[in-house]
Amino acid sequence: MLVDSPPEQRAEHAPAPPTRHVARALGLLLSAVLLVLVALASIAVGAKGLSPDQVWHGLFHDTGTYGDVVVGERLSRTVLGLLVGAALGLSGAVLQALTRNPLADPGLLGINAGASAAVVTAMTYLGVTSLTGYVWFAFLGAAAVGGLVWFLGGSRGATPVRLALAGTAITAALYGYLQAVMITDGAALGKMRFWTVGSLVSASDSTIVQVLPFLAVGTVLALALARPLNAVEMGDDTARALGANLDRTRALAMLSAVVLCGAATAACGPIMFVGLMVPHVVRSFTGPDLRWILPYATVLAPGLLLGSDVLGRVVARPAELQVGIVTAVIGGPVFIFLVRRRRTAQL
Repeated sequence: MLVDSPPEQRAEHAPAPPTRHVARALGLLLSAVLLVLVALASIAVGAKGLSPDQVWHGLFHDTGTYGDVVVGERLSRTVLGLLVGAALGLSGAVLQALTRNPLADPGLLGINAGASAAVVTAMTYLGVTSLTGYVWFAFLGAAAVGGLVWFLGGSRGATPVRLALAGTAITAALYGYLQAVMITDGAALGKMRFWTVGSLVSASDSTIVQVLPFLAVGTVLALALARPLNAVEMGDDTARALGANLDRTRALAMLSAVVLCGAATAACGPIMFVGLMVPHVVRSFTGPDLRWILPYATVLAPGLLLGSDVLGRVVARPAELQVGIVTAVIGGPVFIFLVRRRRTAQL
């Protein structure tokens, strides 16, 4: 017998009128234009600003001038920021749908911390120095912690509160381990002090080439899961009635989140709150349909990451604040606001 969904869920997932589809498509186009502008700002703005002519020559001419060299360095940084931002936005949206917890993201559920701990262990104790070597440790750490949080949170009976508590506890323990390793090993401290706060400083063409296949696979998998994850969000009984394979959907969704988060963390270190904030903003004007949330997150999350990176370069001239610090400063108050708004709505 088919199990009908509650009226409020039917209303949320009802087909949108054509005008709303047009508005969403236009919004996605405007978001893409905004992302292009932020990317150009990422190339032009820094400890030393560049003129439009210098940016143009640096992008399309190789004359060896100072401006061309700076543009080349910033271009790699911008491209990596685009890739990592999209990965974090997608993984956050997928995890929120998977856990039915609007406060879930790779950082809050401990996945970032698991990837970081595994990479630091590989660097310090196993002598792994190349990205292609420790990216696999990042995947292993992300998967292990993701599974542990899911188990401690109650597995299939997991609640948002249990998952958040389990993720917070494991994250605190793992970051304590990271600090202990860096304090007791001076070489490790010098090598990882920027990486552990989340940074695009070490971006290079080789880094992009090495993580691109993983990010591409994770992105395609996440986007392909939009429809089945819509069913999962409506509840297990309704999802089964709609023909969704819950176990397969959950396994593939967790796999996509682990691949995206593991590759992003291996390339830049742990960057918090991007995967939390962007899906919330997107959901406020697209509704709960993941067929729109995921593409929007793919476009807007890189914009937030690159914008934060530019802000970190501007406010601390001639030095710079790492992007992980800037997103944490922005994300902390946003997270508190979201929690308070949900509590108020439940009273």
